[in-house]
Amino acid sequence: MGTSDRRAFLKSQAGAAIGMAAARILSAESGPAASRPLRMGVIGVGSRGTYLLRLLLEQGAEVLAICDIRPQRLDVARKLIAELRNGQQPATFGETPTDYRRMLQRDDLEAVLIATPMQWHARMAVDALRAGKHVLSEVAAAMSIQECWDLVNTVEETGKIYMLAENCCFWRHVLAIGQMIAAGLFGKLTFAECGYVHDCRAMAFEGDGTLTWRGEIKRDHRGNYYPTHSLGPVAKWLGINKGDRLMSLVAAETGRAAMRSYLEQRFPKDHPARQIEFRIADSTTVLIKTAKEVLIDLRYDVMSARPHPTTVYYTLQGTKAVYDSRIDSLWIEGRSKGTTWESAGPYLEEFDHPLWKEHSEIAQKTGHSGGDYFVIQQFTEAVRGGRPVPVDVYDSATWSAIIPLSEKSLMAGSQPMDIPDFTRGKWEQVAS
Repeated sequence: MGTSDRRAFLKSQAGAAIGMAAARILSAESGPAASRPLRMGVIGVGSRGTYLLRLLLEQGAEVLAICDIRPQRLDVARKLIAELRNGQQPATFGETPTDYRRMLQRDDLEAVLIATPMQWHARMAVDALRAGKHVLSEVAAAMSIQECWDLVNTVEETGKIYMLAENCCFWRHVLAIGQMIAAGLFGKLTFAECGYVHDCRAMAFEGDGTLTWRGEIKRDHRGNYYPTHSLGPVAKWLGINKGDRLMSLVAAETGRAAMRSYLEQRFPKDHPARQIEFRIADSTTVLIKTAKEVLIDLRYDVMSARPHPTTVYYTLQGTKAVYDSRIDSLWIEGRSKGTTWESAGPYLEEFDHPLWKEHSEIAQKTGHSGGDYFVIQQFTEAVRGGRPVPVDVYDSATWSAIIPLSEKSLMAGSQPMDIPDFTRGKWEQVAS
């Protein structure tokens, strides 16, 4: 490829990244491989894993093996597969917490879905990749910087596909805003605000008051431990890792009154849960600076009392336009009348993404506002077509790195922390 051709190619890649064109409709691959169902295993078949299992089956995958350490969950998943596959029975694993490795030894599995507690995601993904399997992992991808690098290095070494199942990146309004950015309506992007604000206090406990895996995270850690739902779409809008990159962050937090209030309301005075000290603050804010001097205000609050649904929100500011999902409105200089907010609806319809134009009828019937449908569809298409996934290992590692770095910043008295360049400079090549 000549210099001019290479430059044109890279520019096209940058535009595709900003416009979320990586999530475009993928043309079908010809030949036997394309027509053959994707042969998968599922690690973790709790409520979330079983729901994604159903979507896999409905989209044509063959689930040949399932793994969970709770026998009753295996029973539910096994019955679901039998119901949707004319009595087919999958192989089952889960005798020990590491029995998934025995499942990975099967040579009839092309890929695995990981839907276990977050503490296991990176370890299981690395094991699966090294076993020659493609991986679709629930969020977040990792919980430490070392795990982030392990994922990146293993994908590069094995050449296998890794995709993070970040469903918010496929929401209709998120993709439409990406189309508007690509069309130049926002001008130069300067600021973004986003957050995950969801009362999850009850999810910290089992029925008997012992801690769930979410509760263990809240007890043992500080910082933003669930950044990808809020940061993912914003990172895609900004072209992070495809022309820009996250450079540094600083974190600050409130006190811890909300969970204490909840414990006093839910549990009697002599209950052991009353004695637990949770380290996650009521609300944590992380300010992130990018190489192109965009500022991202990222909030995380899973402890405060609030109604549902009020889970994720996004604000995007450019030199020509501003969008705020909390009021479902935007304003475009030179196009909007005066200085009054406009309903985003007509613009989102005008700039509707091809994925939604093609698949809206079926997607909107699935969870997370249709995002779950596209997570499965895009992973399947990428594996079958040998194409890049829309949320790759570099995105996954970059977004997940907010977890340990936000905690490190807080532990150091809200000191700034550098964010690693997991692309090793590749992000600049797209911008050149």
